[in-house]
Amino acid sequence: MFNSSSITEFLLLAFADTRELQLLHFCLFLGIYLAALLGNGLIITAIACDHRLHTPMYFFLFNLSLLDLGSISTTLPKAMANSLWDTRAISYWGCAAQVFLFVALISAEYFLLTIMAYDRYVAICKPLHYGTLLGSRACVRMAAAAWGSGFLYALLHTAHTFSIPLCQGNALDQFFCEIPQILKLSCSDIDYLRKAGLIVLSVCLFFLCFVFIVLSYVQIFRAVLRMPSEQGRHKAFSTCLSHLAVVSLFISTAMVVYLKPPSISSPSLDLVMAVVYSVVPPAVNPLIYSMRNQELKNALKKLIQWILHHQQ
Repeated sequence: MFNSSSITEFLLLAFADTRELQLLHFCLFLGIYLAALLGNGLIITAIACDHRLHTPMYFFLFNLSLLDLGSISTTLPKAMANSLWDTRAISYWGCAAQVFLFVALISAEYFLLTIMAYDRYVAICKPLHYGTLLGSRACVRMAAAAWGSGFLYALLHTAHTFSIPLCQGNALDQFFCEIPQILKLSCSDIDYLRKAGLIVLSVCLFFLCFVFIVLSYVQIFRAVLRMPSEQGRHKAFSTCLSHLAVVSLFISTAMVVYLKPPSISSPSLDLVMAVVYSVVPPAVNPLIYSMRNQELKNALKKLIQWILHHQQ
């Protein structure tokens, strides 16, 4: 019999049982992690160094890349270290820190993507008011609100999760500390009212942001389709497609993980789905934004040329 006061560590789910497959997973995730670091790092540096990118859209993209770097760095390095050293252990407080940071960064990213939808709405539907509604102070306040709300939301969830008595052992069916997996270890006499309150809060926040994003894009598409110039329509669509692709990737992967029927749930499927929603978006987002954005591509090209020139 376990209880939460006696647990000093949790055991994470291993990617493989054989040493060869563990090292293969380590190399695979090391490549993905380095690609995410490189892609997001280049975007952050390019936006910071190029004054032509000091606009609201790129300011929010700068914050998005920071959040992507943070979220993938919260889960993947520990999983890689466990594969490399053939261990499954993570300390109790290390698990709590991982839960807090992952929930905070993922939540802040969702709030930021909602703000970015508002940015695109104002840019296309109210271009004459863009400078007024999205001045530098307003942008900083909105970004700070996204970060602050994410960390406050994570604090509530983390405090609730780690205040629950755990009686079902210390083995988690996931490669990182995830709240649903920790709750599976809880005793039967948990505070259902408090748990229900947090679930209702989560659903309301998710739904409100989702509705705001959908309504923003309904107005954007209506405004774009009324434009007389085909070139103007194409330019307007091109500024929105990258954000829309990132939002779709973020929401679809999260919905597949958390809304799939329990009947098709299994440890191996949950592991694959967790990798998809926690690892793929931070690695793919830089590619999505740089593919269709000529300004960003030019800035990245100049930055890479400058780096190569100074290495010679």
